[in-house]
Amino acid sequence: MDAYDEGSSARHGPDAPGPPTPPQRQPVPAGPPVPCPPGEPSTGVAALSLPYQVGVALALAVVAIGVCVHLGMTFLHVAPANTVTRAHSKAVDDWIYPEFEQNWKLFAPNPLQQNISIQVRAGVRGPDGMTLTTGWYDLSAEDGRAIDGNLLPSHTQQNELRRAWDFFVATHDGENRPVGLRGALSETYLRRIMVLRLTEDDAVRAATGGAGVIERVQVRSRTSNVPPPSWSREKVSTTPSYRELPWWKVPRDEAEGGMR
Repeated sequence: MDAYDEGSSARHGPDAPGPPTPPQRQPVPAGPPVPCPPGEPSTGVAALSLPYQVGVALALAVVAIGVCVHLGMTFLHVAPANTVTRAHSKAVDDWIYPEFEQNWKLFAPNPLQQNISIQVRAGVRGPDGMTLTTGWYDLSAEDGRAIDGNLLPSHTQQNELRRAWDFFVATHDGENRPVGLRGALSETYLRRIMVLRLTEDDAVRAATGGAGVIERVQVRSRTSNVPPPSWSREKVSTTPSYRELPWWKVPRDEAEGGMR
């Protein structure tokens, strides 16, 4: 007990070491401020100035409105008859025809089995005032040569001429007389395509010396049946048939390229 008491007194006496003092933090000397890293540079529309941003926004808004209007017109065109289509049928037709006409020939139970080529010739007035009639130009064959081997043929090369002829046939009878309100429109559309193609044709410029003016054009179609395969017993005539349209007078502004 005495030893215990003595030991206890020795540990708790005035000369006994106190509890360890915690280490003191040393002050860190102040240095120059470290600059913050610069932010990422703006890209895209945000990099443009305010006027250009407004212009881009307006352009995108116009494109979006145009797409919505086109989709709406196409929907009304293919939708069953209803109150809206009856009230606005003329506006819908003016928007759709002839460039955006819809058809379902791909899913027809009996797909087309004919080759139809569109040909044209022109009456060209030369510098001497004489009118020269050119030979027939096979525009469908020219489009075919442009498409053959082309991985990305244009929509114009593939469809413009064919759709223009289909539009004309659908609005005219066998005597080439218009049977509806769109008859005159189909004639104008087809004639303008012919004039544009002839104006760009090297053969026409060579025949007229490059100084002739197209005064009139005549269009015809050449139709021939697709020969059946060798294993088929079907017999069809491969003799081509022609459908000639009357001569169309070309207005002066069209002859001079005014419809471009």
